Amino acid sequence: MDKDLNLEFIKRKALQFISTFLEYREAVIIYGARQVGKTTLMKMLMNQLRTRGVTDNAILYLDLEDLELLEICNQGVDVLIGYVNGRTSHKGKIYLFIDEVQYLENASSFLKLMVDNHSERFKLIVSGSSVLGLKSRMKRSLVGRVVTFELFGLDFEEYLWFRGKSFNLNHANDKKTHSEILLLFEEFLIHGGYPRVALIPDARSKKYYLKELIQTYIKRDIRDIGKIRNIMKFNNFLRILGDRAGCLLNVDNLSVSVGLARDTVYDYLTLLEGTYILRRLSPFHGNLKNELTKMPKIYFEDGGVLNYLKYGDIVEKVSGDTLENGVFAELRKTVGLEKLRYWRTQSKREVDFVVENKGRFYAFEVKQVFTGQRLSGLEYFLKKYPDSRGFVVTLENKAKSSRIPILYPWEIGKVIRD
Repeated sequence: MDKDLNLEFIKRKALQFISTFLEYREAVIIYGARQVGKTTLMKMLMNQLRTRGVTDNAILYLDLEDLELLEICNQGVDVLIGYVNGRTSHKGKIYLFIDEVQYLENASSFLKLMVDNHSERFKLIVSGSSVLGLKSRMKRSLVGRVVTFELFGLDFEEYLWFRGKSFNLNHANDKKTHSEILLLFEEFLIHGGYPRVALIPDARSKKYYLKELIQTYIKRDIRDIGKIRNIMKFNNFLRILGDRAGCLLNVDNLSVSVGLARDTVYDYLTLLEGTYILRRLSPFHGNLKNELTKMPKIYFEDGGVLNYLKYGDIVEKVSGDTLENGVFAELRKTVGLEKLRYWRTQSKREVDFVVENKGRFYAFEVKQVFTGQRLSGLEYFLKKYPDSRGFVVTLENKAKSSRIPILYPWEIGKVIRD
């Protein structure tokens, strides 16, 4: 979220969980893409500290996009502490919030020294965009010194909060409420879950802001981070990936289509994953010999980004691909990527998503319109894994009856939690 916008602090689900770690010795690191609300979340944490009786002179916020502050931190821990001593007369614990920590020349070493040598006086809460292995490097060198959290774009329930709605999604059974939720969910699929976009009331302004964000963040910032020279091929690569959302990722085929070497394709995919643009989804393997494939599927973290890359514009319609990507994004935020898979056999029986949670499998088949048609892949999966639960996820249920339970996308979290 823009640092200069005076926006109302609307709650995020991550806030309560992260705030429980404010009194621990370890540094708190919040990762996420640009514009998903890391800065606003940090300011919410500051407000929580104030409600606990922490005074303003015990809270210090540093934005490392300020080059002077970045230079101070790059000169080392002692220089930073000298700067802090000049900014506050507080002698007790200081809560030091550092935004955009990835700009530091050696962020891991800096955090290690602060935690090892100064944790009695300083509690560090930092944010960073997870680019080019920053997160993995920090994890390796800071084991036992940090607790890490990922902040994503809004899930649908959070999107409703940002739109000023307070539906009970688990009990929205009447026709009027269902119709209102459906319209909002389609809006969510089309424009995505960036907080600033959700706060904009009209579709035209949403479209303008989202296009500006994509042009700046993806087609300039990420391109610069990856030091990409052939801009035309990179932009074409993004467009082709938008067309293939929800499809098996054949790197050889993609390499030929875009005219890039296989190694370059892998490098670009790693870059886009590291900056929270897309994600490769791995296949589920049980004990069946005929369960296929090692190929991942590809999905986008945000529906608005997919919409723009797929069509070259923000198109005001929902397709089956858009819906499937939206279900992926909701599941990814609900259960985490490590528990989420897809399933496919050599005979091409397939289930869109399989979640393993608390020792049980949940299988989801996504249909934009469900008329009661047979779902052979899902039925086969349920036969081979009889302890699993299967569901059809749809926006429009036209089935007169179904042996498989039917869900709307906003009901998925409830069945997994149950």
